[in-house]
Amino acid sequence: MTAPHTLAVLGLGRMGAALAKRLAGQGRDVVGWTRSGRAPDARVRTTGDPGAAVARAGVVILSLFDGAACRQVLDDVRDSLRTDTVVVNTSTVSPAEAAELADRFGPSYVHAPVLGSVPAVAAGSLRVLAAGAPEALDRVRTVLETLGTVRHFDDASTAAALKLVANHSLAGAVLALRDSLRQGDALGLPRTQVLDVLELGRLGALVAAKRPFLTGRAPAESAEFTVDALAKDMALLADASHVPLRTDDALTGVRGAPEADIAVAAAGPAPGDGVLGPLHAYIRGHASGDPAHFREAFLPGAHVEGVRDGVFVSWTLDEYCSLFRGSPAPDEEIRSRRVDSVGVHGGVANATMTLRHGADTFTDIFLLVRGDGGWRIANKAYHRHS
Repeated sequence: MTAPHTLAVLGLGRMGAALAKRLAGQGRDVVGWTRSGRAPDARVRTTGDPGAAVARAGVVILSLFDGAACRQVLDDVRDSLRTDTVVVNTSTVSPAEAAELADRFGPSYVHAPVLGSVPAVAAGSLRVLAAGAPEALDRVRTVLETLGTVRHFDDASTAAALKLVANHSLAGAVLALRDSLRQGDALGLPRTQVLDVLELGRLGALVAAKRPFLTGRAPAESAEFTVDALAKDMALLADASHVPLRTDDALTGVRGAPEADIAVAAAGPAPGDGVLGPLHAYIRGHASGDPAHFREAFLPGAHVEGVRDGVFVSWTLDEYCSLFRGSPAPDEEIRSRRVDSVGVHGGVANATMTLRHGADTFTDIFLLVRGDGGWRIANKAYHRHS
């Protein structure tokens, strides 16, 4: 049986937008739901009402961050689903969450996590791990084959577990690449030469795919698979298997830039003694709009200095904190921040950071000092690029 022509994609983040764009590009009628209201492609109709998105859809595809989001959205749309609608969940959730959703929706539910990121979606080369009733799988077969190669499994829990195991191997490879790059840096080897040689070996595919991020040529907002998503998946795996994972702890150390591509875990700086702590607190302050994070990051006598509207300014910490009202910026979901470099010199350190805030990009330069209470930012100067 051929799949119904009208498709709804719930969640138009990186992967959801890519899925919707791929399906629309193959001639399918696609309607997407997203909180942001942004359309991934002119061929994809969007709505802010998830119920309206699914009302006429024969197939509903979920592309959401975690199991809690899946449950919430499905609860919101359940009364709007047609009786013959098949729900296809591509989200990465725990085995228990996948089993729960399969029990709730029965033969109308297909659990289909995918291996591969945004470029694989565009090329139609995902690996789809699909589990569901034969009738439902038959109805969505052509949809899934538009996205890539389909492998069938007996139950949703197994498909979800295998996706987490596959992502664990990715996390291990990312951290192995990080260690290799750090050894090369310690030996004074040029980063380009190290990457050239690593691309010849076992890490070759990862290096080739992530090279633009590893060399700083790819902007932060073009992330294909984020550190936050991979760390979340490792936490799910450890909770399900009851086996502690070294990758979970290692990734937690770079989650100050959660929306950055996973390559940040390999290419980012690796100073010890907590010097990244105040920088991560500074990032949290911008992300949340809560000035308490800045007070955690800076020394009380710190200054923030730069040129604003053609005039040099030097704000005290109180003056800087007064600019923040306790809530995120309206466009926070499209903003990004990345720690570019950190140099530790005994009890002092310097760091640079790139912030992309809407139409403006900022280069922040920090001076940090270590005292009895640990590392704090003593001063920050910034340059604004419009």
